[in-house]
Amino acid sequence: MACTLFILLLILDSTLQAPTRCQNENTGTSPTNATRRHRPNIVIVMTDSFDGRLTFGPGNLTVQLPFTNYMREHGAVFLNSYTNSPICCPSRAAMWSGKFVHLTESWNNYKCLDENYTTWMDLLQRDGYYTQKLGKVDYKSGDHSLSNRVEAWTRDVDFLLRQEGRPVANLTGDASTVKVMEEDWNETDSAARWIRSAAATLSQPFALYLGLNLPHPYPTPAMGENKGASTFQTSPYWLKKVSRQLITVPKWLPLKEMHQVDYYSTYTKNCSWHFTQEEIKDIRAFYYAMCAEADAMLGEILSALGDAKVLGDTFVIFTSDHGELAMEHRQFYKMSMYEGSSHVPFLLMGPKVEAKQQIAHLISLVDVYPTVLDMAGTSLPSRVSGHSLLPLLSLKDAPQAGQLPDWVLSEYHGCDVNASTYMLRRGQWKYIAYADGSSAPPQLFDLSADQEELHNVAAKLPSITASLDKLLRSVVNYPAVSKAVHQYNKQQFISWRNSLGNNYTDVIANLRWHTDWQKDPKNYENAIKKWLQGDL
Repeated sequence: MACTLFILLLILDSTLQAPTRCQNENTGTSPTNATRRHRPNIVIVMTDSFDGRLTFGPGNLTVQLPFTNYMREHGAVFLNSYTNSPICCPSRAAMWSGKFVHLTESWNNYKCLDENYTTWMDLLQRDGYYTQKLGKVDYKSGDHSLSNRVEAWTRDVDFLLRQEGRPVANLTGDASTVKVMEEDWNETDSAARWIRSAAATLSQPFALYLGLNLPHPYPTPAMGENKGASTFQTSPYWLKKVSRQLITVPKWLPLKEMHQVDYYSTYTKNCSWHFTQEEIKDIRAFYYAMCAEADAMLGEILSALGDAKVLGDTFVIFTSDHGELAMEHRQFYKMSMYEGSSHVPFLLMGPKVEAKQQIAHLISLVDVYPTVLDMAGTSLPSRVSGHSLLPLLSLKDAPQAGQLPDWVLSEYHGCDVNASTYMLRRGQWKYIAYADGSSAPPQLFDLSADQEELHNVAAKLPSITASLDKLLRSVVNYPAVSKAVHQYNKQQFISWRNSLGNNYTDVIANLRWHTDWQKDPKNYENAIKKWLQGDL
């Protein structure tokens, strides 16, 4: 495998050195044919739960990621790229729409974009691109488990229940087992076959999206019918790519010193109990190995583009919907504004993109929409939240002061967190506000001095806190948004409860929280009744 990898990287290098700028000649009669002949192809590989810090040092040293490294060496890595919502569907809704999640009311994994929402890929197709979506898309309303949506609706209820399985590591297969996540490999193989068989022969440029499940944890069957995903699973083949001696055990605050929202998340994620250092290292090692498997899938796409002689004509973006805490802050999963959860990878290579660029400017996933349209020369049809990244790549005039914002916004309104959460990153500061701005204290972290985000300095630096809160409120009226989410949650829960009739008591007792719920079902039902009696 090592020899094959070396040969593949050599082939990719030679392909980039000899781009073929006229592969996609359009022979139709459209008046834009002259420009389409030279329009680039666009490929986006979007993973799930990939920690962006792994794409640059020192995290990059922990696991072998040859193809993200290849993209970094031959293009640009964005060092400060963030999700707009650290959970699957709302994050992807922001990427596909180019709008912050409060503008599309993408509140949770069940409530995101409408079926017919116009995405950037729809606009590319209208403008002459051949488009192809494969794998995990997940930006439309109506998906994900019943537990997931009910837990989001009831997050304001005065109870505390474990909603996830305890995070565990599971070894499968042997040293020759390469394809652990078979679903992702099937989609990757389909994308690679399509590139090799069709991409080079098209008479128009193409836009390809490949969505992967990895390195998202696997489902945990012990959680029952509405099982969550708390199993970090890999094979010995991928574990060999991880330098276990470099894996750190994150520092944790004592439970009694945790922020009240963090404590709720730690408990509902089943992480408030004891973990040995070896358990924590195993979870982190297996997670990094899952990242290595996802990286190999990226390699298959790059290889196919090289084989089809279109790599030099193609913009390639590698990113993720959110990160993975992997036991940082005594949590796994996402749903948090801490770096492990909110910092996503963003690498970009393509025609005229200079190699080895490290771009520190703050960006987020809403920037994908205007960026791909800018790549294609397609105009923006309406106002969006994001901005094209091409000026940062020296492919266009350098941005003027104030043209691109010097902040990013992320927000969260789903399960495992008992308050709407808003994060504003600006310069060295990360400011986090909750709910109405007063019911839970804010957090302020100086990332230049506190990369582990263990020291909340909001109370010590009131002027900076006030300044960032003012800026946040100028971007989003977060108390009003929090109130709207609160009303939505109650209305949705009432509608769902009424739809069940006499089955309500049995159904709600057997969701993912069934282990705790069934210890005192009357108490928990009464807590919900009390919550519903409050103001809508």
